[in-house]
Amino acid sequence: MGKDVEVAEQGEYSAKDYQDPPPAPLIDPEELTKWSFYRALIAEFIATLLFLYITVLTVIGYKVQSSAPGADDCAGVGILGIAWAFGGMIFILVYCTAGISGGHINPAVTFGLFLARKVSLIRAVLYMVAQCLGAICGVGLVKGFQKTHYNQNGGGANELAAGYNKGVGLGAEIIGTFVLVYTVFSATDPKRSARDSHVPVLAPLPIGFAVFMVHLATIPITGTGINPARSLGAAVIYNQDKAWDDHWIFWVGPFIGAAIAAFYHQFILRAGAIKALGSFRSNA
Repeated sequence: MGKDVEVAEQGEYSAKDYQDPPPAPLIDPEELTKWSFYRALIAEFIATLLFLYITVLTVIGYKVQSSAPGADDCAGVGILGIAWAFGGMIFILVYCTAGISGGHINPAVTFGLFLARKVSLIRAVLYMVAQCLGAICGVGLVKGFQKTHYNQNGGGANELAAGYNKGVGLGAEIIGTFVLVYTVFSATDPKRSARDSHVPVLAPLPIGFAVFMVHLATIPITGTGINPARSLGAAVIYNQDKAWDDHWIFWVGPFIGAAIAAFYHQFILRAGAIKALGSFRSNA
């Protein structure tokens, strides 16, 4: 029998073996008076800056190596290496910042957690602002250090690849972000953590692997966004028409994917709707 509610020998119910945190308030002005809140914003800004700096620099470096005269098909890190750079950096940065800000580093993740009442509206909005500013600064550093290579090799900007229509690109972003945000919910679920406490797996590890796997699948389609801040930062600094042509895909797709993941985890896997209905009937 599951541990959610176990029947004791006397027929009474024992307490759950895990504790769900209470829903975050929609608007919590008190957050604005706490240093911990601003520390979290700084952590999100720096983490996203570092994420974009390392990953975009990896993309630019690969393109420089693979386009050099006499380079063969194996020159540079390849798509596999780029995917590892994105996934590895997410693993590292989530591990470093989870205890400070929650380690979102992605407006789509923040949006999904907001819909699930894990963060307040104020925190969600300011996290997104910090993430976008961090992304812009991170790509700005790449351009500052390697301006010529940066401009010659597309600036690491996301764009829809030739041969794919907008619907395919949008679908790739929706499903890719769903995989990521669903993994975030599952890896940080207190119920899963309590029941699988014997499995020594850090939450950042599956999240980083989710980013890695999604990049393998969707780099050939959209360059893999699944993170509006990443797409915005590269587009702002590169600032060429092709970077803005289908930019809406890299906001609409991730936000839809995050919303679906939040609904699926909260109302299907965690049976939020059924629990609410049961509570209503009990009260009646």
